[in-house]
Amino acid sequence: MPRPICLFTGQWADLPLEVLAKKAKEFGYDGLELACWGDHFDVARCNQDKDYAKKHWSVLQDHGLGSFAISTHLVGQAVCDRIDERHKSILPPEIWGDGRPEGVQQRAAREVIETGKAARRFFDAAPAAVKERLKLTGRTVVNGFTGSSIWHLLYSFPPVTKGMIDAGYQDFAARWTPILKEFEKVGVSFALEVHPTEIAFDVHSTRRTLAAIGNAPNFGFNFDPSHLGYQGVDYLAFLREFGKRVLNVHVKDVWWSEHGTSIGVFGGHADFGLDGRFWDFRSPGRGRIDFEGLVRQLNQAGYQGPLTVEWEDPMMDREHGAREAAGFTRRLDFARSNVAFDAAFERG
Repeated sequence: MPRPICLFTGQWADLPLEVLAKKAKEFGYDGLELACWGDHFDVARCNQDKDYAKKHWSVLQDHGLGSFAISTHLVGQAVCDRIDERHKSILPPEIWGDGRPEGVQQRAAREVIETGKAARRFFDAAPAAVKERLKLTGRTVVNGFTGSSIWHLLYSFPPVTKGMIDAGYQDFAARWTPILKEFEKVGVSFALEVHPTEIAFDVHSTRRTLAAIGNAPNFGFNFDPSHLGYQGVDYLAFLREFGKRVLNVHVKDVWWSEHGTSIGVFGGHADFGLDGRFWDFRSPGRGRIDFEGLVRQLNQAGYQGPLTVEWEDPMMDREHGAREAAGFTRRLDFARSNVAFDAAFERG
């Protein structure tokens, strides 16, 4: 069956869920990947109010939408990050608390665990069509970030020792292994979006990440090619190596220059959309990601989950872009053939 075309709600958290659901259906989407901020998905209410999940599904179904994953990018970021004043702007007040770093990290870890429990309750209450899709994937998924205690060591000057990097992966394992064990108890998997500022941000760091947690079976990836392409990382090779661990896909595009620019790959402390950048996010189909190759590689991996537009383009109206992206993604998708194309040539 065709993969559902969804919209990630993170960039639309300024809109109430009911308003966004109406728009998403009009744009041409089949479902929403619900961000755990704004009013799109409330972890505490889902865990404490026995009717919350049912009411939430009612809102989605009233607009002909499903949902196949929830996302905890903002809180997840604080689990391993070196906490500073930036995090206050992305975290709920009860997670930020007094802002003391270790306390923030511990509260964030507990909230991610609660998110796994909420995902279990929410998807257990899902309509039959959603459960059928989840049965195909074999997973209940929470997407998100992990943060990283060593991202600030990316450029090795002053010199960075091997021990410093090893300590970062040990810190990641120490903080995330207990989370993954709690997820395992409720049959939920975590999908890290491989991304700059995370413990895994390219193929090499992804290998180290998996090794650090002993290749935990309920740890996989939310694959977003836009964060790899402009770095010069072979995102199709990522799928070839880790395709079986891809639990969710974000359809997001990026453009990067073929020539030198005044603002380089590190971004020059310049805003997105500024003329002269080496790279910028683009509406799907308007950048340089090879989505044709991507879908073929997803087919090779047997991926059955949603194709979810994470819409970002600093130079385009978002409603125009989201509508265009829904059509682009639907045209992009196709199932893998079950027969050889020349089978009809064979003689009985």
